[in-house]
Amino acid sequence: MPLRERFLADLLTNRHNRTILDRWDRLALPDGWLVAGCLFQSVWNLRMGRAPESDIKDYDLFYFDGQDLTRETEQRVQARVDEVLGDLGIQIEAINQARVHLWYEEDFGHPYEALTCSRDGIERFLVPSTCVGVRPGEIYAPYGLESLYAGTLAMNPLTPHRDLFEAKAASYQRRWPWLTIVSPE
Repeated sequence: MPLRERFLADLLTNRHNRTILDRWDRLALPDGWLVAGCLFQSVWNLRMGRAPESDIKDYDLFYFDGQDLTRETEQRVQARVDEVLGDLGIQIEAINQARVHLWYEEDFGHPYEALTCSRDGIERFLVPSTCVGVRPGEIYAPYGLESLYAGTLAMNPLTPHRDLFEAKAASYQRRWPWLTIVSPE
């Protein structure tokens, strides 16, 4: 089975991912994507023989609305997401990628350039093997899927924040000991 098909099959074994994608049209997210941990952690959980939903803290939805950068509008979008998906009993966070540059440095201690679309945000996760997003009929994996399945954790040159990378990689390796950390030079 080609890797993209395997990835889709694996992430859909997580019942929450499947339900989110089944209800996608009701979310009405501009440039919307289901991203990150709920996807790659489902794959890693399967490799460990665990339930695909095990220890997934939250489910992230990226969208892009460059016309309205207010926190209030983002909160209204979150309320709609909660209305559509609240029965799942999981934490789901909707994040307007057009606003990230406004709060990232305060939250994480590093500047963050303004993005032009949700894909830009997916490309900037700290670890390239985790840079994945899906929506019905589409997978976005700008660095491919090979390193995700190989369990290779390297620092993303687009976000060369060594302190954040090392903390994130160590956190992943504690939960999935088979992962390999490639130390930044």
